Amino acid sequence: MANGPLGYAVIDVETTGLAPRRNDRVIEIGVVHLTPTGEVTGEWATLLNPERDLGPQHIHGIRAADVRHAPTFKDIAGPLAELLHGRVVVAHNLPFDLGFVSQEFSRLGADVPLRRDLGICTMAEAARYLPEAPRALAACCAMADIPLNGHHDALIDARAAAALLRHYLGLAAPAVPWRDLLHLATQTSWPHLPPSDTPAVRRGVAADRNGHFLARIVDRLPRVPHPAAADSYLALLDQVLLDHHISAAEADALVQLATDLGLGREDLERLHRGYLAALAGAALADGVVTEAERRELGLVAALLDLPPAAVETALSRTAGETTPAISRFQLTPGDLIVFTGEMDGGREAWEARARRAGYIPHPSVTKKVRLLVAADPDTLSGKARKARAYGLPIVTPDAFSRLIG
Repeated sequence: MANGPLGYAVIDVETTGLAPRRNDRVIEIGVVHLTPTGEVTGEWATLLNPERDLGPQHIHGIRAADVRHAPTFKDIAGPLAELLHGRVVVAHNLPFDLGFVSQEFSRLGADVPLRRDLGICTMAEAARYLPEAPRALAACCAMADIPLNGHHDALIDARAAAALLRHYLGLAAPAVPWRDLLHLATQTSWPHLPPSDTPAVRRGVAADRNGHFLARIVDRLPRVPHPAAADSYLALLDQVLLDHHISAAEADALVQLATDLGLGREDLERLHRGYLAALAGAALADGVVTEAERRELGLVAALLDLPPAAVETALSRTAGETTPAISRFQLTPGDLIVFTGEMDGGREAWEARARRAGYIPHPSVTKKVRLLVAADPDTLSGKARKARAYGLPIVTPDAFSRLIG
């Protein structure tokens, strides 16, 4: 038991929605430690993998590509409990944050002492210390002259709420307004949760970690790949390039398949140049290469880490030659299409577009579905997990627009 008050733990969470009891989950949490007098002594934050879709990404700005690498709440429950143990928990809109964090612990069977009467809500306390301020964190910070850049990032918001609390403590000095809570926090018992050395993951990890997928292919002596191996790889490649984008999940799939087939970087460069040549052959089939076709060839070359000159090389070598055909993905009227995620204009509008184009929107992913349209192609939704298991293409709404013309 602590000999004296440890201070405060200011928290903030980003979530998939507003209802923790209806399967909404925490996807990012930030914690800032303050002494009883308001000095910052440490901070910690991580993204969390909710094992479901991320909800309103336009608000919190979290990418599924980053969350794929993040720990689950179970992975960080022990370290988080240690960060909160013995401290007064503080948040801006405390009931919201406590509701989500408590529900996450409850899913693990852990009964934690996260109660409103044991914490401090900087939003509620604004009525006393910032009587003219609206409720929002940004508005309170503006009135207290506290900078807030990067709102809806859990650590940034936790820092801002910590600065608000420090501002309140300064206004209350020399009195200590929450002395009883500080003492009570040291007497409150927490359940023992196993420690964990799972590293925290912050935003942007996908860009830092992955780079181009070819960089993750093992270098080895070139050889001529077995035709079956080439066909398998090219079929997946064509599916991946449907939306003119290689998502983190798709890059992982390409790397895994290449590894399983025993294909090295030299093999893949050869296959990529052959794929580009086949596209060039299709563009030249009518004797004219349009600007749109040339742009697509350039985009494909860039996605495959081929130099811009590779396009002209492919076109010049293909002219007057017969190039091997590639089996390209195509939709046909009556195909089943599934949509997932929060899309611009609403999912219903996209489903209506699919119907007008002759396709059938379907509520769930089955083996009869031809395509999954996802707001975020790296989504962790159940639909996406099933689509990947079935080998179905996953494309963005913009790519779907191009597919249906």
